[in-house]
Amino acid sequence: MNTAHTNDQQESPIQYIKLPEVKRICGLSTATIYRMAVSGKFPKQVKLGAAAVGWVKSEVDQWASGKAAARPRQPSSSSESR
Repeated sequence: MNTAHTNDQQESPIQYIKLPEVKRICGLSTATIYRMAVSGKFPKQVKLGAAAVGWVKSEVDQWASGKAAARPRQPSSSSESR
């Protein structure tokens, strides 16, 4: 029995996404994304090359999930109809 694990099984590789994908996931404008990143309210971009930046996909996904989880709960429709 082989119990050794490769790095692929232990950690997912980091995936970088470009600004259009970040905007699609978050629904925010370019200016808002950069402003929030500077203020620490959004993940900061990573320099990928001389003139290229990207965002770590898992960080952007986590930010979006956190926003969804923090929203106020709506009463169920069955209790509203009574």
